[in-house]
Amino acid sequence: MRAFIALELPADFADDTAAAARRLSASLEGRFLDRSTYHLTLAFLGDIDDAEASRAMDALDVACAGSAPVSLAPDGLGKFGRPADATLWLGVAPDPALQALAERVREELTARDVPFDPKPFRPHITLGAPGAHSEKAPTATGLPAAGARPHRHTVQEHAFPRRRRIQAALHSGAGGAGRDADVNP
Repeated sequence: MRAFIALELPADFADDTAAAARRLSASLEGRFLDRSTYHLTLAFLGDIDDAEASRAMDALDVACAGSAPVSLAPDGLGKFGRPADATLWLGVAPDPALQALAERVREELTARDVPFDPKPFRPHITLGAPGAHSEKAPTATGLPAAGARPHRHTVQEHAFPRRRRIQAALHSGAGGAGRDADVNP
């Protein structure tokens, strides 16, 4: 199964992000993701088996123990990939607690021999794949105001669903066509 470890977004931050995406979709063609899919990936695991998923859950438990609240604030737009199939994303402002959490997750995965993509952590929310449909580069138009109050998010209480949901996803073969299953669905 394809998997990743991600923070679920607080509802108000996800709402603000969805509103910004709707404004962007008015000027950029392409496929924008549904609000329910928004998340902030801490580590992309790729294809893992049940044993690796179990070790990843253990790594997540240890990494999150005692974690400080993280602050989420929008920080511009960007694109990954080639112009023909670029992925549009909303950046998340640097936050020491968020960076530390991502590092701890990756350290714990390494300690448990769970493979993950080693690319540097770049906090962002994927908005969609407008691709080459627009020659105009995305701008900050439609984003929440630069001075918008950051959202505080306590990792232990809100970010990660319970193990039983993870196990149900593993046993049901979650992550079918076109959708990745994450270690915390």
